[in-house]
Order: sequence, then C-alpha cells, then structure tokens
Amino acid sequence: MNRFVDRVVLITAGGRGIGRATALRFAGEGARVHVADSDPAALAEASAEAAQSGGSLATCVMDSTDEASIRAGVAAVLAGEGRIDILVNNAGGSLHTPYRFLDESDADWKRVFDLNLMGTVWACRAVLPAMVAQGGGRIVNLGSKAGQYASLIAGANYAAAKGAIASLTRQLAMEFGPAGITVNCVCPGVVLTERTSRLWAERRTPEERARVRDEIPLRRHASAEDIAGAVTFFASDDAAFVTGTALDVNGGQAMA
Repeated sequence: MNRFVDRVVLITAGGRGIGRATALRFAGEGARVHVADSDPAALAEASAEAAQSGGSLATCVMDSTDEASIRAGVAAVLAGEGRIDILVNNAGGSLHTPYRFLDESDADWKRVFDLNLMGTVWACRAVLPAMVAQGGGRIVNLGSKAGQYASLIAGANYAAAKGAIASLTRQLAMEFGPAGITVNCVCPGVVLTERTSRLWAERRTPEERARVRDEIPLRRHASAEDIAGAVTFFASDDAAFVTGTALDVNGGQAMA
C-alpha cells in the first residue's frame, strides 16, 4: 500500500519500540518520515533499519520533556518541508518511577506528566498552527490501557497522565475539527518492547506474567507492529471521518 505518498510525518520518541515500528510502517507506505528522539544512537539504528528495506528516515534530536526543544524540532521540519501532515505523539513512559501511589513523590509525578502529557501538549501547540494554515492534518496520540483501566506495572502517575491524554484528544478533536484536523488516541495494553519487558520482569513474577497473558483472549501481548497498524489507520484517509476516539488495542484484555 502507498497510503501516505508525499505526506509529511513527525513522530516523537521514534528511535525505538512503538515509535520505530510506526516510522518504518509510514516509510514503507510512501511517507516522508521525520523521527525525533533524545537518543542519537537510537535514531541512527532506526535510520539504518529503514535503509535495509530500501527506505529512509529523516532524524532529529529532540527532548520531549522540554518545550523549547520541541519547538525547535518542529520548526526545523516545517522549514525543510513546508508542512506537517501527520503528528504522532509517541513520547511517553513511566520512567521507572515507583508503582505504589504512596511511594511516588511530587518529583515522580512531574517527570511523568512532563514526558507523557506536557510533551504531547507542547508538540500539538507547535504543530497545530501549521495544520490550520494548510487546511487540515492528522494527530495521533499514544495513550495506554493504564489510562483507561489502570496498570499492573506502571503507577498512578502514569495512569493519570495517560488518562489525561485521552481527555486532551477529545477536546482537541472538538476544537480543531472545523479546521479539517482529526485527533485520535491509540491505547495499547502491554507491548513487550525492550524497556517494558524489563519493567514487567521486575514487577511481576513469572507466574503472574503467565496468568495475565493467558487471561488475554488472544493469548499474547501486543507487538510494536500491532500498535503501528492502529496508528497508521488513524492517520490514513480510511479514518477521515473518525475523530476524538480512544481505541483500545489490548487483545481484548479489558474484557477479562
């Protein structure tokens, strides 16, 4: 498929995991993909992986916990491309802060909110004026099952931040719909990236992990590619009349 030929895509925290899988999926479907990440080594690895399949990714170092860094990264893409058609707010994580609510400090809450919620706010604030001026666009935010139903491995700060992402998504969808901009949210369950696998192993026993997996109707955890498929659907013309939606991608785990 070539659903994104000549579309300009910006993905935050796209060097590894879900972000990288999403970047490769967009690139494979013809998009001009810009991947931002705070880790130069991850960016180099993502670019090399794209090249192996005959594609390419443009990369830039961006700190999604810093508004000035986000503004600069977005400005650089706009200066080079003249537009951003699709923004994927992928930056997020629990930052290994404590799981138990009473163990979380104010600093733990601020760090997690700055990365997950404010990083999304800052990126949207930087990109939306250009999307309004160009007559439309797509924003896809990364929420989480944690924000919908709570989490088995990430704490209250992460769950609250991801819940706020879903609320922000609906508000922006309502406000910017008249400008031709859709805003949607993908809410994965556990995705066994390298980072999540370490946290899962630290905070749950092998028996607990097996029980949780077996309670998922599809009997497995998500892959990064599963989430990339949902993100690219929201960004595509197939979802042109879908906005303000938070899509659960958890193999039916919420039902269990």
